[in-house]
Amino acid sequence: RGHVPDGQNPLPRRFSTRLLSWYRSHRRDLPWRRTREPYRIWVSEVMLQQTTVPEVIPYFERWLELFPDLPSLARAPLRSVLRAWQGLGYYQRARNLHRAAKLMMRRHGGHVPDDAGTLREMPGFGPYTTAAVLSLAYGRPLPVIDANVRRVLMRVLGIEGAAHPGLDTGLLPVLQKVIPRSAPGAFNQGLMELGALVCRSANPQCLLCPVREFCRAAEEGRQEIIPKPRRLEVTKVEAAVAVIRQGDRVLIRKRPE
Repeated sequence: RGHVPDGQNPLPRRFSTRLLSWYRSHRRDLPWRRTREPYRIWVSEVMLQQTTVPEVIPYFERWLELFPDLPSLARAPLRSVLRAWQGLGYYQRARNLHRAAKLMMRRHGGHVPDDAGTLREMPGFGPYTTAAVLSLAYGRPLPVIDANVRRVLMRVLGIEGAAHPGLDTGLLPVLQKVIPRSAPGAFNQGLMELGALVCRSANPQCLLCPVREFCRAAEEGRQEIIPKPRRLEVTKVEAAVAVIRQGDRVLIRKRPE
């Protein structure tokens, strides 16, 4: 319960074959999937953190009009970068993009590094973003795990309990055994797409799933309770707010970064 079962061969090789075949036929046509250019893939992955796909599309397209490549982002003043980001929230993501672009210009000739160790030194590059950029842009066989992938694997492997990042250390070796070296990016995107379109958190579409034959949760009828549904707790917060005016002017105090 709550961990990857020991001593079993969790996924056969044909799991990858089925997944890739389904993904190539059913994937959504998204702007960042039309390129393998590292800069564009990096920007899309950062925007997609904490933000839904439909919300990201117009921001991504507008961003590329303003900052079409890494040098243009590095040259831009931070205020212009933050203005372009306005509405996406979590502004630290934009600041890290800007800081990393400047470092890549200074240390790597304006290119996104293709080495995991070097990338991890850049602002904003955690394990997920590093593996995503390297697999999608450079074809490195590095699996990625987001909330969708975690949910798919928990159901396939029959792992009970709540979904949380602590499971990833056990899930990564499972994926490393089946990720195809010929198409790691498509494999990673296929798992994410499967979780977004079919193996959804609510109302999973098991009859449409290309890997249903490998899924322990579907076999046992537990797909609705794996992962354990989260209970949202509502906390009542009371706050006092003062608005200070002087004629038509309103005092706004900027919050520290």
